[in-house]
Amino acid sequence: MRVGLLTGGGDCPGLNAVIRAVVRKGIETYEWDVVGFRNGWQGPLEGNLRPLGLTDVEDILARGGTILGSSRTNPYRDEGGVDRIKGVLAEHQVDALIAIGGEDTLGVAKRLTDDGVGVVGVPKTIDNDLAATDYTFGFDTAVHIATEAIDRLRTTAESHHRALVVEVMGRHAGWIALHSGLAGGANVILVPERPFSVEKVVEWVKRRFERQFAPIIVVAEGAVPEGGAEVLARGEKDAFGHVALGGIGAWLADEIAKHTGAESRAVVLGHTQRGGTPTAYDRVLATRFGLHAVDAVRDGDFGVMVALRGTDIVRVKLAEATAELKTVPLERYEEAEVFFG
Repeated sequence: MRVGLLTGGGDCPGLNAVIRAVVRKGIETYEWDVVGFRNGWQGPLEGNLRPLGLTDVEDILARGGTILGSSRTNPYRDEGGVDRIKGVLAEHQVDALIAIGGEDTLGVAKRLTDDGVGVVGVPKTIDNDLAATDYTFGFDTAVHIATEAIDRLRTTAESHHRALVVEVMGRHAGWIALHSGLAGGANVILVPERPFSVEKVVEWVKRRFERQFAPIIVVAEGAVPEGGAEVLARGEKDAFGHVALGGIGAWLADEIAKHTGAESRAVVLGHTQRGGTPTAYDRVLATRFGLHAVDAVRDGDFGVMVALRGTDIVRVKLAEATAELKTVPLERYEEAEVFFG
């Protein structure tokens, strides 16, 4: 049997751990051939692939990024894209695909399964917004990076008596903002799930200054003020119809300075949240996902995604995993109500 592997969408700590697990179990347990398609769905579209052996994955467990490369390619935007993928798979005698990605990559995987291609999904996103799994790998690392940044920024904020606004990733789901903000002791956390009141934020900032402390505000890139709209970094859309968000932190810092007269600065963590060495938790979770994905292929159980439920790895339908985004259920965080604006 020959199995193909690809990583699509944004890069993420832990991708290489999945690749390593799939290759090692596929070869050592089932004696399969494993090939890696380069640059997400662009690989099977263009026939760009490479064999993956044990030596190729020997030292990649702790490495960030992906040795296969990634892209936001959508084969359903290409004329005849599905037929080209089927032709490439047939030409290279690839019997099944393991697709590692988030909502867009796995949305393509679901549609390809419906069109007769055997695909198993592995959930990856630092945003932790994929339905049907408690956690995605990459999220823990992103939260650790953001929390460390908040810790470091607090000391410089206190030294200069500034308000510091920390913008983290999170288009429609505020999981990174919530977890890093709570872990870093932020004074205000603003998430996309609820529009925020600038007046209320200013009130909290003033209260913090009155106590002779510098305020830290954590805001997800997709957060919006009441009556406002998302702040766009660029207007053009990618292959999946997404625009690039960014700039809410700087906008909010200006508003705080305008209403308080205090110096206010914004820091955008951006792609630092995606890069670098994965945490131990993400390495273990990614490895477990990879091992279970191989078993799903062995069983011919296509159209599924491996998922974390409690401490168990289970299989769920790709249709369930991609039906809707998993956003922060604010009602479950009533004890942290003060942080949401």
